[in-house]
This record gives sequence, C-alpha cells and structure tokens, in this order.
Amino acid sequence: MPPDGSTPNGSSRLSTDVTTSVRYWGPAIAVSLTTFIVVLNASLMNVAIPTMVNEFDTTVTVIQGAVALYSLVTAALVLPAGTLPSRHSIRRVLAVALILYAGGTLVASISWNTTILYVGWSLVQGSAAAVIFPLTFTVLIISYEDDDRATAFGLLAGVSGVGSTIGPIIGGALTTYASWRWGFALQLVGVGVILFFAQYVSPNPLSETPSSLDKGGTALSIVGSTSLVTGFVLSGKYGWVVERRPFVVDGIQFNPLGTSPAVWFLGVGLLAFAVFVQYERRMERAGKSPLVPLHVLTNRPFLAGVLTYNMRSIVSAGFFFIFPVYLQAVLGYTAFETGLALLPYSIASILFSTFTPGLRKYISPKTLIQVGIVCMGFALVLLYEQTGPGQTISRMALPVAIYGVGVGLVLAQITNMTMSAVPTAYSAEASGVLNVSYSIGFSLGTAVVGSYFLGQFYGSVVDGVLRAEHETVSAAQRNDLVITLEDAAETATEATQQQFLNQLTPTQRQLLEEIFEAAMFDAQRAALLFLVLFVLLLLVASTFLPRQIPDADDRTDRPESPEGSTGEPSETAVEG
Repeated sequence: MPPDGSTPNGSSRLSTDVTTSVRYWGPAIAVSLTTFIVVLNASLMNVAIPTMVNEFDTTVTVIQGAVALYSLVTAALVLPAGTLPSRHSIRRVLAVALILYAGGTLVASISWNTTILYVGWSLVQGSAAAVIFPLTFTVLIISYEDDDRATAFGLLAGVSGVGSTIGPIIGGALTTYASWRWGFALQLVGVGVILFFAQYVSPNPLSETPSSLDKGGTALSIVGSTSLVTGFVLSGKYGWVVERRPFVVDGIQFNPLGTSPAVWFLGVGLLAFAVFVQYERRMERAGKSPLVPLHVLTNRPFLAGVLTYNMRSIVSAGFFFIFPVYLQAVLGYTAFETGLALLPYSIASILFSTFTPGLRKYISPKTLIQVGIVCMGFALVLLYEQTGPGQTISRMALPVAIYGVGVGLVLAQITNMTMSAVPTAYSAEASGVLNVSYSIGFSLGTAVVGSYFLGQFYGSVVDGVLRAEHETVSAAQRNDLVITLEDAAETATEATQQQFLNQLTPTQRQLLEEIFEAAMFDAQRAALLFLVLFVLLLLVASTFLPRQIPDADDRTDRPESPEGSTGEPSETAVEG
C-alpha cells in the first residue's frame, strides 16, 4: 500500500469512478426514491383501511375521507408549490419538503384517533407531496440532458410503478403480521436515505431574479383544482348531472333543481380555470410575474404532452381501481396475493421505462409511445378474454406483463418529451401544470371507471335477483333498486359480501353467491372494454405529439420572462 494510505491505482480509480457516478446520478436517485415512498405511502394506506376502521372504532367512510382529503390537498397546492424552485434553492426546497413529509409520517404513525390521522397524513403529508411531485420533474430537467435525461425520467417512471405495485404486498404483510403503523415508520428511514442523495441536487434557484408569488393566480388555481377533484369524487355516488341520491351535509340537503352536487363543483372548477387564464394574461401584460406564463399554456408540444399524460393517468387510475377489486372480491385474493398478481406489471414497466429511452435514436419517441398504447389496449383485451372462474395468477401473468410493457414504453418518453418542450427556466411552472393534469386525470379515471364498474356490478345483482324471482320492473324502478342495494350494504368486496350473505337463509345465500360472482364477472368485462375505449382516446391524443423530443432551450425565439429576467436558467449544474 502506498505510504499515504491510499489504495492501489486500480482500486483508487474504481473508487473515484463510483464516487463520480453517485454524485452525477445522485439527483435522479433522490427524486426517484422520493417518488417511490410517496406512491408507496398511498398504497399502504389503501391496504390498511379495514384494520384502521377497527382500531379507531370508526367507519370506512371516515378513513376513506382521509384519503380523499389527501388528494384534495395535493391537487390544490401542486400548481403554486411547483413554482417554489423558481424563487428558492432547489436543494433547500427538496430538503424542507422531505422533512415536512417525515413530520407528517411520524404524526400518522403515532395517531391515536382519526383527527390526528387527518392532520398527519392528509394535511401535512398531502402538503409535502404537493411540493415533491412537481419538484421531481424540475430536478431531472436541470440536472441532465439528452440521453441521460431520458434515462433519468425512465428510472423515475419505473420506480413509481414499482411503488404502486409492491405497496399492497408490503402493506398487506405489515398489516397482517405487525401493524399498519410500521408502514409509516419505515418511510422515515427512506427519508434519511433520500436526504443523503439530496446533497447532490443543485443549490441554485431556477431564476436569478426571483419574483413574488402570484397570490391571485394561486387562489384561482386552488379553487379550480379543488372544485374539479371534489366534483369527480362526488360524481360516482351522487351522479354527474341529475340527482342520483340526496346530498346532505350537516342536515342540509343540497340538490338545487334536482341536480347532483358534482355538476356544480365541476362548473365552479372550470369557471375558476377560465378566469385563471384571463387573470394570468392580465398579469403578464402588466409586466408582472404570473403563476404560469402564458407561453407555457399556449405551447403546443407541451399541451399535447399534457393531454397524453392526462389520458394515460385516467387509464391507469381506472385499471388500478377495478383490477384489485376484482381479484379480491371474486377470486378471493388477499392484498398480498393481489400484489403478486401485479408483479409482472411491475417488472415489465420498470425494465421498459428504464432501458428503452435510448431507442429514440432509432425509433421516433412518438412511435414508441404509440406502440406502448397499443400494448396497453391489447393487454386489456386479453384480460377481457380470460375473465372467468378459471382465471389464475399464472394465466394473468402474460397480459399483465404486456400492460406493464405498454406503460413502460409510454412513461419512458412522455414526461421527457413534455417537459423538454418548455425552456428550463420555466420547468418549475410546467412541472406544476403537468402534475395538476395528472391529479385531475387520476380523479377523473377513478370516478368514471370506478362508478361504471360498480354500477355494472350492482345492476347485474339486481337483474339476477329479478330473473330468479321472475319479476319485471321499469327502468326507473330498477335504478331505485340499484341505489337501495348500494345504500343497504357495501357488497363489492369479499368480506362485505360474506357479511351480507351470512344474514340470509342457506337457500338465499347459495342463490346470491352465484349472482354476486356472475355480476362481478360481468362488471369486470364491461369495465375492461370501457378502459379499451379510453386507450383508443389516448391513442388519438398521442397523434398530436411531435415526432421527436423538442429542445426548447435551443430555440432563439422563446419569450423573455417578466420583470427583466432574460428567461435563461441560472447556473444549475451539479457541483463537482
């Protein structure tokens, strides 16, 4: 060994190469792991709902309210939170968001009632997630270029897919053999690891001349996002336009003119965003800094990417709503087994999202995205064909893997393509817009596909009972029976079905067991075909994408930012 204590030259070079690689890929590792624990957190929460209901001596509705509030907080704050890197150190924003997230995680893990759970999980973690989601895209945009940027976005997409898939496995195991609280506590370890890699994120803000927060735009964006998400959440139960059942809050019914509350929330949301665009235009004309510059909102390649990303989130939300419910309610899988059934999706999506970005040298990124969309549709058709009593995990492996291949191909290109259409100096604002579209798309997908799936299920149950009793009713009477069944007992899961059936005589129980099974098969087939329709719409949306990934920073005609900024990003290279 040399007298200075260093290792031999070969080992020294290897150590230096490893250190250099860690420093270079540190930002990608940091934001990928951050996305992983946030996505994992949502999966853990969904799996633990039944156990938490018993532990807190409450109802499913109350615990699901925490999930809904989390989504609302995130959707409401994601657009203004996305602008933080333009005014503050990117590294500091990430670190503060992670510490805030860890604080919410700690509160949730020790919560002794639902109020504390709401504070820790819904409010604190939801607020931190609103900062984290758009920040991940911004970090990758300013840290990498060309193929490395595509690889980093592919890694981010793959890790996110893995988080949503193994979340039920980890959550099911922890909830069954230990406590759901450990799922929250273990995330604190993850935050510690992420903070280590966060040191390699750029310490500089995106703009050298930070502007003040656009308060009016922030208020309008919060109202718009919250109203739209609330409208989508309410639509499944209360109807889209016409009142499906009374909407009562604190003893006060709100169904003006016989309408559903959803249509009013959706109307307010759309109106707020229309006013938002006009307000931002006035801000820009006055020489002030709008929350989102108008040239971002009118950038055609960027808007095409946002539309495609939004449609993809609708399909994803619908699939991950109906498929786990089907596996558990009909095939009798546990949460752990459901995660195993989705494992081929997880493996395929991370492989194809991580290792296919380089294919854009030989195949147009737009073509790769469209091939991925076709794979998604083909997989859904295969699952439709397989749906029935003989369906097994091994038989589902191929279509589930093909679906993962499709998602991986889409995500390997779409985020990079969309974000590259906007100059780096405005990547924070663009990231916020992209994440708002995702939140709205995810809520819309869950509402539309979920309500269609459950409507088909309960309708098939009613039809089966009527056929068995040789009864004929009008369409209005049938609709009333469906709503009555929904209100009388939640029977879309295996546990609630058994609880409902145990109250009946053996003859009634046998008849309804057969009806429930047949109804779920019918609902699954109908919902899969419904998703295929959305995949076709996604394919249409993808036709508006540019053939190659644009590079907005190479444009000589990009607009100047207000308040004297040149529009050029500040020095954002990672130190070292």
